[in-house]
Amino acid sequence: MELISENKVFGGIHQRYKHQSACNNCEMTFAIFLPKPVDATGKLPVLYWLSGLTCTDENFMQKSGVFKYASEHGIVIVAPDTSPRGDTVADDENGSYDFGLGAGFYLNATQVPYSTHYRMYDYIVSELPKLIESNFSVSNKKAISGHSMGGHGALTIGLKNSKQYESISAFAPITNPMDCPWGVKAFTGYLGEDESLWAQYDATKLMLENTADRKIPIKIDQGGDDVFLTEQLKPESLLNAAKAIGYKIDYQLHNGYDHSYFFISSFIEQHVQFHAQYLKS
Repeated sequence: MELISENKVFGGIHQRYKHQSACNNCEMTFAIFLPKPVDATGKLPVLYWLSGLTCTDENFMQKSGVFKYASEHGIVIVAPDTSPRGDTVADDENGSYDFGLGAGFYLNATQVPYSTHYRMYDYIVSELPKLIESNFSVSNKKAISGHSMGGHGALTIGLKNSKQYESISAFAPITNPMDCPWGVKAFTGYLGEDESLWAQYDATKLMLENTADRKIPIKIDQGGDDVFLTEQLKPESLLNAAKAIGYKIDYQLHNGYDHSYFFISSFIEQHVQFHAQYLKS
């Protein structure tokens, strides 16, 4: 790993690193916030944050105001980039914002040329946690959260790996990507036309098929004035699926709030508190 930058904030340290990723076959960047240890062991739990379309590791760390609350609860925050990067990494031929660079959708691509680099699912589930746990004073307790496309990633990764995470939360997640324009475009490009391969990355489908003994706690906050609410996000799809199998989700709709980081910063304290109760239990 190569240190890119370091800043002190709320008594802890925010750092950015770059490293060569075996999963994505390119250089990847991540940010990490390390609060001052609150006990003798120094082993703190980790909250992984997955950002949305067009974002990098910097958006959440600079705009959310999470450091104060992470410091209070003694939680490490890790924010990876949203996709592979580099001159050799395939991008959308038209340069659109919702596919290619900045839009990895937290899946393992199977279609050429994207299959060479776009393996964000493996990167988030396996490679990055191993890197963090090998190089920083953290415990193996972790939770996962995200926004929009990152909320989709947090839900699908958490549901598929419920024994690895203590809790899941999301702001304005894409809950049913098989049935929205963003998801259909991404899944077709990364996974091909066979929709049977898409379901493994759709939170609503995963919820309906959930047979795990352990129902990992889930918290979702959604802005009522979000312009993407009806066409792209469709939280009712996931909520109906959860109701059908008796899976309780802490869902809150906030009138007047949109899709931006103004919304996220307004409620990030509650999300950190939500995760803290499970990460510290």
